[in-house]
Amino acid sequence: MEKQRRKILENKIYLYMTEFFAGMSVMAVELGASRLLAPYFSSSQIVWTIIIGTIMIAMALGNIYGGRAADKNPDPDKLYGRIIIAAVWIALIPVVGKYIIIGISAVMIFSVNSNFLVWAAFAACMIIFVFPLFLLGTVTPSLVKYTVDDLGDSGKTVGMLNASNTIGSIIGTFVPTFVTIPAVGTSVTFLIFASILLALAVIYFISGRVKKVGLAVGGIVVILSWFLGYSDSFAFWEGDLTYEGESVYNYLQVKENDRAVYLSTNVLFGVQSVYQKSETLTGMYYDYAMAAPLMAGINEKDSMDVLILGMGTGTFATQCDRYFDGITVEGVEIDEDITDLAHEYFHLSEEIPVYTYDGRAYLNAIDKTYDVIMVDAYQDITIPFQMSSIEFFTLVRDHLKPDGVMVVNMNMRGQEEGNINQYLADTISQVFSEVYTADVKYSTNRELFASNVPEMLDVFERNVAAEDNAELNAAMTTISEELLAYEAGDRVMTDDMAPVELLGMRVIDDIISEEVAYYKGIYEEGGISGLMDQLQ
Repeated sequence: MEKQRRKILENKIYLYMTEFFAGMSVMAVELGASRLLAPYFSSSQIVWTIIIGTIMIAMALGNIYGGRAADKNPDPDKLYGRIIIAAVWIALIPVVGKYIIIGISAVMIFSVNSNFLVWAAFAACMIIFVFPLFLLGTVTPSLVKYTVDDLGDSGKTVGMLNASNTIGSIIGTFVPTFVTIPAVGTSVTFLIFASILLALAVIYFISGRVKKVGLAVGGIVVILSWFLGYSDSFAFWEGDLTYEGESVYNYLQVKENDRAVYLSTNVLFGVQSVYQKSETLTGMYYDYAMAAPLMAGINEKDSMDVLILGMGTGTFATQCDRYFDGITVEGVEIDEDITDLAHEYFHLSEEIPVYTYDGRAYLNAIDKTYDVIMVDAYQDITIPFQMSSIEFFTLVRDHLKPDGVMVVNMNMRGQEEGNINQYLADTISQVFSEVYTADVKYSTNRELFASNVPEMLDVFERNVAAEDNAELNAAMTTISEELLAYEAGDRVMTDDMAPVELLGMRVIDDIISEEVAYYKGIYEEGGISGLMDQLQ
């Protein structure tokens, strides 16, 4: 039986397939990790750095351990046993992963005073992903031990193993992003690759002496995970969502009540779009942004062209179309699935064109100029650096008419000196002579208005006075009282240097600190029991 069991190892194609699928699974888990963490810690460069760094640590340690283990005890059973354990662990990620993240976040909130996102994301990666990828890291050195029989062709054999791993990694990069995650979701993606790894081990063991207990347990766990781990719900504490799914770029959640419909691309932070069923103003930052067409003289012109970079489901576009005559709105939205939701749930007019494009790339591709350009592409810490630099805002200015106005929604209003909004406003002030801000009540948003027309506020006041819609007039009167001229500093971001993730992380830390300060006080006084009593 020992000879029969090892006979499969004489077939190097099987060993290359083991290497191939191990490499593919590593990349699939890495991409799945980014999707699992994104709703809680964002999908910023910081989070990606943590994911890549921890996975590389796991793989390096796995390589070291695998080589030493293979030299000490060159038994292939050990390797394929580790693959079973890795498969089981990966299959359990969609079952328990999000609960682990919430638990880690709760602990970190009460134990970390700064860099919450870094420490919480790092801890989550270490606990959830390092161990299975450490096990997969043992595959290459172990297979080298089993395949190199003759030093004369060792280079060729090792080269084929590495090539198999690399090709698998390449395919494992593209398949989750373009096939499995958009088609069946992150949870099923983990389960698919766990099943592939389990199948590799099953083939090995059934070719000879079967380790019945290990295979049976592994198979049962993976099968159960298909039932327990598969879920359409990522916001697992909510059960009344109108829609929930995934696109290439985002988690997508639509929630509805008697008054409004909301879109969120993030479980923990914020609402990205809203539609009021009463067809009134929202009371949110979209209303403040409505000042931009008035600053550009909407009531003194026969027509006006508006471009929205970061269309979302079209809240601002819908309001402009509803409240202003003679206005033509175009939108740019990189996520086509969000545009589909806009038409299905948010009553975005089919007559408003939406281009599936990156905002900056779109500006580079067109020559048209606009009366108003709204930049609404910033989401929590995920601020596209290419849309925060002096080069970008110069490009926006070049696509504005001489009396045009840019409005930027900055959704993390920082209080400390040198926060992300100050960097953005300082950068914008290098391009526009007139810069005004207004903090949105009851939120962390701040609207920034910029133009090269010195009389921008005078134009605004005239057009507000000429506005015959009482609701809009009242809202604009309130906003007029809150507008503040921005005093520019020298914090300028460029394409070469725009540390938006680190700056955004500081604001997130401040927001979290403010939110949990009350509960921290209770915890410090009464401990866990006092906190639990308060939560009850």
